[in-house]
Amino acid sequence: MKTILYKAKTRGHAKYDWLDSYHSFSFDTYYDPERMNFGALRVLNDDWIAPETGFGMHPHKNMEIVSIPIEGYLQHGDSKQNERTITAGDIQVMSAGTGIIHSERNNHASIPVISLQIWIMPKQRNTPPKYQDYDIRPLLKENELITIISPDGTTEASLQQDAWFSIGKIENGKKLSYKLHQENTGVFLFMIEGAAQVGENKLSRRDAIGIYQTDEIQLETLENSHILLIEVPM
Repeated sequence: MKTILYKAKTRGHAKYDWLDSYHSFSFDTYYDPERMNFGALRVLNDDWIAPETGFGMHPHKNMEIVSIPIEGYLQHGDSKQNERTITAGDIQVMSAGTGIIHSERNNHASIPVISLQIWIMPKQRNTPPKYQDYDIRPLLKENELITIISPDGTTEASLQQDAWFSIGKIENGKKLSYKLHQENTGVFLFMIEGAAQVGENKLSRRDAIGIYQTDEIQLETLENSHILLIEVPM
């Protein structure tokens, strides 16, 4: 098993009047040649968006984009006439494919948005653009990591990539295992909240670890935790 540790304090950072964003991988003005991607995972941005602001209409092409709101209300609009507002407990999945223009805004007058923006490189290029969002709350189970995105039709949302997203809120002192779905994939484990022990590594809030060349991962929570796992081809 090989690991790459990503401590929260080592992430890239961009701060504006309306946006406070931390980048796990090179993005915008943050560039680190050692942090370009983890396999097919290209971007994981931890965004704070001020009330009545947000990302205006802008284009994407040949990228799979997942938004996971943690707090607040994120309003999506795009050139395919999709318009939805999502909140904690929802996820949003967009295949940019041949091209799509979209906005992600916080139109609330007083509540900020905290959201994870995740980009996955697609398995196939120039596919038709697609948008999905759905409520994952009915799927969640106490002290379990639940798969919310998969390529095999077992979840409501999928990507143009062999990628699995799993998420869960786990109480302190729980031991969990995660079995990888394919050979030659790796897992990016991101601590949304809490703390956990993964092998010899202790992870705290917003820390992450990339794990590959293994078929199973063991972890133990050290606090009540909210954990995201992203399994992607390496």
